Amino acid sequence: MQELILYGLCFFTVAFLYASVGHGGASGYLALMALFGFSVSVMKPTALLLNVLVSLIAFISFYRAKHFRKELLWPLIAASIPFAYIGSVMPVSEILYKKILGAVLLISVLRLLWNSAERPLQPAPKWYVLSAIGAAIGLLSGMIGMGGGILLSPVLLLMGWTTQKQTAAISAIFIFLNSASGLLGQLKVGFTPGPQIWAIIAFVLAGGFIGAYLGAQRLPPKNMKFILATVLILAAGKLFFVK
Repeated sequence: MQELILYGLCFFTVAFLYASVGHGGASGYLALMALFGFSVSVMKPTALLLNVLVSLIAFISFYRAKHFRKELLWPLIAASIPFAYIGSVMPVSEILYKKILGAVLLISVLRLLWNSAERPLQPAPKWYVLSAIGAAIGLLSGMIGMGGGILLSPVLLLMGWTTQKQTAAISAIFIFLNSASGLLGQLKVGFTPGPQIWAIIAFVLAGGFIGAYLGAQRLPPKNMKFILATVLILAAGKLFFVK
């Protein structure tokens, strides 16, 4: 019971932090599961399931706060959803999976620590540029069990196509749709959540609701990102160097 509560509090914190910036938290959940020794067969579908729940909560919060720009979403999603499904059913060896996941976790750290000051808005790119970006992110996300928001957000912000709040809204629904597509692929392969996963889901939902509300209505937490970055670095190190 004590172990389960510890797991739950860790997942609650990840959901809270990620939801506050419009993300589902898959990279954080995968990091925790890597640290706690979850099997690879459980990691990918569990992360996708948690991502679906939290990203939907985050999107609703940011949408209600009027931060959503739908014209940027559709080209991204049109390409990313099918590629996320393809990636989710692609056979990936455990060694390769861990190396890819470790690299993505390091990207997540850079995203968390990166100075995300607002930039002047630039005109939106052509639809085929957004579609190419969506396809690449969707395929990689499906392969490792993520929604892709941790990769999409830096692109949108660095290029100046959206504000931070708009990025959060677009990332949230992008993550939800991609994660749902990837989860369908995992369900087709075969996945049934156990009692431990259902308990974690309860903690994640609580963290997601609180984080999404604060992120959409008030300033998102800034200082706690360093704690989360530390967890991601530890998990990436374990994936790269521990067999």
